[in-house]
Amino acid sequence: MRSEERGSATAEFTMVAALLVLLFLGVLQVAGLIHIRNSLIDAASTGARFGALDDRSAQDGVARTQELIRGSVADRYAQEVNYEYVEVPEGRTLRITVDARVPVLVIGPGVGELEVTGSAYEFD
Repeated sequence: MRSEERGSATAEFTMVAALLVLLFLGVLQVAGLIHIRNSLIDAASTGARFGALDDRSAQDGVARTQELIRGSVADRYAQEVNYEYVEVPEGRTLRITVDARVPVLVIGPGVGELEVTGSAYEFD
């Protein structure tokens, strides 16, 4: 009976190891996406606050956003940074939007779109 089970531990280890590798890669993907998303949100919000200052313009906010993105993640995420002014009851708001491609395993090519925004009120 034991001779029939020879080599089964090797096969079981291989199957379990393959599942663990897939699980690890999935966790790595999700962690990388969350890091990139949070970094882009922080850069867009900081850039919007910077551009909303009295002595600054929206272009200054976009440049600051791109600088922060290049310093925290990678240059390729700083390509699509746009701004717009939005009128709200409290006054005018500067909104900076960052469009980026979602990476595969943090280092691969993009496979989807990620859009984040940061806003700040302009005070007179």
